[in-house]
Amino acid sequence: MIDLDLIGKNSRKAFERLSQTDGAARKAATFAIAAELEACADEVLEANQKDIEAAHFTGLTPSLIDRLTLNPQRLAGMVEDLRRLAELPDPIGERFDERTLPNGLRLWRQRVPLGVLGVIYESRPNVTIDVSGLAIKTGNAAILRGGKETIQSNLALVKVIQTALQRQGLPQECIQFISDPDRAIVEQMLRLNKYIDVIIPRGSNALHNFCREHATIPVITGGIGVCHLFVDSDADLEKALPLIHNAKTQRPSVCNSLDTLLVHKSIAPKFLPQVVQYLGSAGVTFKADAQASGLLDDARVTPAGPDDFDTEWLSLMLGLKVVGDLDAAIEHIRLHSTHHSDGILTETAEHADRFIREVDSAAVYVNASTRFTDGAQFGLGAEVAVSTQRLHARGPMGLPELTTYKWVGVGDYFSRK
Repeated sequence: MIDLDLIGKNSRKAFERLSQTDGAARKAATFAIAAELEACADEVLEANQKDIEAAHFTGLTPSLIDRLTLNPQRLAGMVEDLRRLAELPDPIGERFDERTLPNGLRLWRQRVPLGVLGVIYESRPNVTIDVSGLAIKTGNAAILRGGKETIQSNLALVKVIQTALQRQGLPQECIQFISDPDRAIVEQMLRLNKYIDVIIPRGSNALHNFCREHATIPVITGGIGVCHLFVDSDADLEKALPLIHNAKTQRPSVCNSLDTLLVHKSIAPKFLPQVVQYLGSAGVTFKADAQASGLLDDARVTPAGPDDFDTEWLSLMLGLKVVGDLDAAIEHIRLHSTHHSDGILTETAEHADRFIREVDSAAVYVNASTRFTDGAQFGLGAEVAVSTQRLHARGPMGLPELTTYKWVGVGDYFSRK
């Protein structure tokens, strides 16, 4: 039986020690995790293969199996991301908003670690490495609870992390993993406010809702992407096709892949058949609204149902909709977006400016793929999550987003009058 209170207590103690280390020690620890992961690649891949075999046996969908799959290339990418993360500037101790009051008191805000992170996630074992690297680099501890579908992978990865921490003279309890798949453990974790400072869920809407409803700890939600691209009447269609192809097919099982393509009515008769032909050759199938369906005579296109434009496909499925103008595109996004990543393809600067101003998403793009919404792509090294809410952090959460601050005041034996 897992003693969650003991896990929390140990995590708090580890945080108190880690938060007092200097930037050089935390940088060295991040590099050490990368080196240990590289050295133990075969063991990690062997553990991951067990999860893949179990996933096939239990009938998980191809998109979920893709999300949990590691291979030498993905593992090498994780190692490289850790090394880039280690080299990034250390935000801890950074001063900002410095000022001197009329009475001579000097004030500034100074970045400090956020505390103990409780991260609950599904399917993707790379999250274990991303969160751990970001936490260690910023002086935070983390309690991780991954899904049962990646249990073997996560146990192997946590062993890598804890071994590296011990070799650096740091407590292995800086990163702890809850291996019990019982959902009751999650509910207990959500009420461990004595030790955990923030809950970060990564997974389905059901997981996010469960955390919001049961937590007595602040929750940062995100990572659910119903992502849109609007192709304006004057878009460069030759350049648009490979961009759309990238947004949909590069890795369809992730939250920043394209879900709905909105096409201006003036170019739809010409452009939609090109989209179906171009993406269809990569295995994409389509759900089209009535107007789009009327322009397409292709077995890969079926009529969209009432909920299809609210669906995060996580697969090689793409919604197609014809819209009358920019106003209609923005209105559709307002009604159906999850505020993750939305973009416009246009040659009209005024339309681009309006889209940026009026579309309320964590990441908004002009003539670029939604696939860029990623901590590594943004130069953050990695991400603990993609926040789609408004408070504290928005978009990919990198190093600065895992800090808070304290006010520091320095006087000459000043007393308030």
